[in-house]
Amino acid sequence: MKSDLHVSQSAARALSLLDTVISQGPLTLGAAAESNAMAPSTALRHLRALVAAGWLAQDGAGYYVGGPTSLRIALRLLGDSPFARLTEAAQPHLDALVGATQESAYLAVRDGSEAIYVAISESPRAIRHAGWVGRSVPIAGTAVGESLGAEVVAGDVPVSVNVGALEDDVAGVTVPVFGGDGVVAALSVLGPLERFDHEARTEAGRVLRRESALLGATLRG
Repeated sequence: MKSDLHVSQSAARALSLLDTVISQGPLTLGAAAESNAMAPSTALRHLRALVAAGWLAQDGAGYYVGGPTSLRIALRLLGDSPFARLTEAAQPHLDALVGATQESAYLAVRDGSEAIYVAISESPRAIRHAGWVGRSVPIAGTAVGESLGAEVVAGDVPVSVNVGALEDDVAGVTVPVFGGDGVVAALSVLGPLERFDHEARTEAGRVLRRESALLGATLRG
């Protein structure tokens, strides 16, 4: 009979793998195992159990992704959370950012020492940045983290720029969204570095400040 300690360790490993795939995925077996400092055989055993329970799934290329159980719970939690109003209010502004810049636009919120991307409007271009909804990134050393930690003075919305910080070929421009209780979220525009150059990033910053002000007014109202 397995000891309580063994069961607890096994559950902790499974939950750690689940969190890694949901936060960083899609991931291969090797990447998931490496991120959790596990032997691939150990990770495979837990991943198979998570797939069987619907928490994870495997796509056509064999990568692990969120499964139907995770999606169902995420949608239920989102519908019951304060983020529901935030994401609903932000979507028209994300769409406006895409219309103005032709690059993908994201909404992120803070979760402790991390930022989590919770909504997107995708660029219409064939080569575009996408797939970061649900992904978490560090607050430290990122443009989105800088924006989420900003102190916004009326009429002065700081613009943060990062080039190649999270992905070598991606540039991002981010501004905070100021609600009634300070910074409540961040709006970002991300695009391929070869196309999203200094001039394009400068223009994106201008549009981001406008949409941030409009979204903030909606939330405060």
